[in-house]
Amino acid sequence: MSTKEDLLSIGAAAKEAGISGQSLQYYLMVGLLKPTSVSDSKRRLFGKKAVERIKLIKKLNESGYPLRAIRELFLEGNDKL
Repeated sequence: MSTKEDLLSIGAAAKEAGISGQSLQYYLMVGLLKPTSVSDSKRRLFGKKAVERIKLIKKLNESGYPLRAIRELFLEGNDKL
């Protein structure tokens, strides 16, 4: 589990993963990703594992997989890639 110091905001996690904040929010909306933690003020926070998942989603999408197919892969239990 990540410590509070290791957790990143949406903007920082998106920057770390090389995507826009809007893309990360879209990933959240369509169920590709869940925040690692939610702060008392309802801010969604992301740890290293979540950032790696974002990078994987980006790489799969850039290689031609539509986000719907990526989501299906994750739902099938293949998210341990």
